[in-house]
Amino acid sequence: MTHPASPTASPTEGRNPRTAAIDTLEPGEVLRLLLDEDAGAVEAARAAAGPLARAVDEAHLRLGRGGSVHYFGAGASGRLAVLDATEITPTFGVARELFTAHFAGGAGALTDSSVDREDAAELGAADARTLDADSVAVGVTASGSTPYVAGALRAARAAGALTVLVTCNPHAPLLALAEIGVVADTGPEALTGSTRLKAGTATKVLLNAFSTALMIKAGRTYSNLMVGLVATNAKLRERAVGLLAEATGEGIPACRAALEESGGRIPEALVRLLTGCPPGRARAALAAHPGVRAAVAALGGQAG
Repeated sequence: MTHPASPTASPTEGRNPRTAAIDTLEPGEVLRLLLDEDAGAVEAARAAAGPLARAVDEAHLRLGRGGSVHYFGAGASGRLAVLDATEITPTFGVARELFTAHFAGGAGALTDSSVDREDAAELGAADARTLDADSVAVGVTASGSTPYVAGALRAARAAGALTVLVTCNPHAPLLALAEIGVVADTGPEALTGSTRLKAGTATKVLLNAFSTALMIKAGRTYSNLMVGLVATNAKLRERAVGLLAEATGEGIPACRAALEESGGRIPEALVRLLTGCPPGRARAALAAHPGVRAAVAALGGQAG
């Protein structure tokens, strides 16, 4: 017999009628059901684009004042936040402190799911103690009720930080603590309560979109090229040379030389190739006008 979920429970904890017989199916049909549910999760994330865009705009203002982004989460949602924050520096070449993911229970809990501190609101408050009015606090919780996230958001609000909640529950209790609520209404999971599935898919899509759009707005890309990537090995250095050739139409030797003369800094090499200016002038233009397009325009050049 199927018992209905409590009226106060998150929809992510409900029973999914579309997958009730999933354990009787062959693997191909199981996969079809799972992937169909994930496709619906992406559409649910798409429906949250409006609030997400507002979060990007508000976060951009704070980063422009020297602020930083802080994710707070536990369980599957928190691990996805850690993944997103970890990838920002190698992708965009920003300081590691620009995005920080705080996980309930710390590094030990991150890799050992038996260490469960999501009910510790006081830990969330402690992890948010360094935030200020230029900070961005993003609570990440599928159910929208995780006490650790609640503690962090309360502390962030008290500090004057921007508070954002990313959740899959349109009735999330923690929406009351967030200035901006980003809700992907994914509904019940293929496996009841397993929010690492489509709630996780929607959460990853939203966090990826948020951080990427924020970095694009900050001028950390040129066209759709990752000009801020950090070339830490031979493969990435060759990728950087290819990126410069793609962006400018210049030959590989010229691009390699420009990259070497710019100390491996792709934006500086790109500005030089697009304008013909010397290294020092390219560096100064980027310092005064963040973003390759803005720096090229300031030097009187024309970006492609």
